[in-house]
Amino acid sequence: MPDTASIVIHVVDDDTAFRRSLAFLLDSVGWRVATHASADDFLVACPELPPDLGCLVLDIRMPSMSGLELQQTLRSRGWSVPIVFMTGHGDIELAVQAMKLGASDFLEKPFKDQAMLDAVSAAVRRGSAERTEAAQRASARATLDKLSPREHEVARLVALGHPNKVVARELEISEKTVHIHRQHVMEKAGISSAAELARLMLRADPKALDEG
Repeated sequence: MPDTASIVIHVVDDDTAFRRSLAFLLDSVGWRVATHASADDFLVACPELPPDLGCLVLDIRMPSMSGLELQQTLRSRGWSVPIVFMTGHGDIELAVQAMKLGASDFLEKPFKDQAMLDAVSAAVRRGSAERTEAAQRASARATLDKLSPREHEVARLVALGHPNKVVARELEISEKTVHIHRQHVMEKAGISSAAELARLMLRADPKALDEG
């Protein structure tokens, strides 16, 4: 079960009674909840990405701005927000479109309370995992940014498993120079093996070691 005390679930639905009922359900199991009567209200309340946003529970059809349009707006801002969509009968095509755009789940109204609680928990876990991955990626990139352009070239070939003599031939430099660059790479990155270097580079960019 995710930590319910450190995050907020944002519920966006234009039906006042339903919004209150859903907030009560989530609150009853310990979630902190913020409610919004429209997508516009959410954007006014959250002009910046809230650091404690656990997930959005979002009605797919609303006046003015639909849930799907809100999702697209958040994507255009670069916000990675796990969303549980609520749909009415006949909205399955829209829900599938939302899932293709990265939504965590969708539930058709009326839904069982436990189905919503399970969907929210899964969305929060997904969001937490994505934030952890993003932080690790940023840290790895910051480490690799310490390297000079030549050290980057050496690092990539070393991470691919090439011995110094092959790296030297590939870059048309001496083995001694490769050895020096390799030492600098390991020192700057705080690692001691080619395997660790490969992991670091792949954490920064999953395509970093692609050939060709």
